[in-house]
Amino acid sequence: MSKVAFVFPGQGSQTVGMGKELADKYEEVGRYFQKADSKLGTDLSSIIFEGPQEELTQTTNAQPALLTTSIAILDRLKQEGIQADYTAGHSLGEYSALVASGSLSFEDAVYAVRKRGEFMEEAVPSGEGTMAAVLGMDREALKEITDRVSEEGHSVGLANLNCPGQIVISGTVAGVEAASNLAKDGGAKRVIPLQVSGPFHSQLMKPAAEKFVGILDSVSINDASIPVIANVTASPVQGAEEIKRLLIEQLYSPVLWEDTVEKLLDLGVDTFVEIGSGKVLSGLIKKVNRRVKTFAVQDEASLAEAIEKLKGEQ
Repeated sequence: MSKVAFVFPGQGSQTVGMGKELADKYEEVGRYFQKADSKLGTDLSSIIFEGPQEELTQTTNAQPALLTTSIAILDRLKQEGIQADYTAGHSLGEYSALVASGSLSFEDAVYAVRKRGEFMEEAVPSGEGTMAAVLGMDREALKEITDRVSEEGHSVGLANLNCPGQIVISGTVAGVEAASNLAKDGGAKRVIPLQVSGPFHSQLMKPAAEKFVGILDSVSINDASIPVIANVTASPVQGAEEIKRLLIEQLYSPVLWEDTVEKLLDLGVDTFVEIGSGKVLSGLIKKVNRRVKTFAVQDEASLAEAIEKLKGEQ
């Protein structure tokens, strides 16, 4: 019997027009975009459907926009009887995973991620923090470098462990630059500076995490009905208190995505359904294990294909 994981993309996957084809075709899909507008008191749906891309890419818009698109598309899969044995999401995508698992309501999640985006933007003054992708270096060697640079007074650490040979580092501009140079000297194939608005998943996000506690206190977090693989631990979580604690830690801790995929494979998952915009996670999953089945569901054609194949297996 095939085991299925629903996985949800994070910030960076947003694109103008995402979800529009399905929202136009299915009333219940469109309703999620209306619910987001209503909950946030803003015309988020027109930014999602019409842009401009610069406005959609702002952290405070990108986070609720991606969550809304993912959950709206998820609704179609659920209507067709497609179910998951596990859920997981990359960074922001963990909130979509928690909605899919029944731990958070859609309205509470879209409000929480809007505030999360605001606090992440405010945590570090613009231009003081950054991130870079390091390709072709193992995590232990890279961690030694970031630890050394941090000890010298320039905060930097591992932020996203995405797949073998792809790790994102995050911290102060000086810290990321110093660690990037040392990584190149230490044998990294390439180091690519990322166009981001802040040093996400670094110790510099602790002020955002402290503020965010109050937001999570104000929403209703329930036990998850389907196990969620948490970013911080790469282990299944279902209890409400643990979910809440890990969401706070997630803001300043590395996203253990490669470990998350490995854990799902260990649990017997052989089919990954990426729900939302883009195919980033499907690509990363294939780099961890080429043999697994992946579906990236984002429009009518990919939805129809996924439903046909998944129904044949259930």
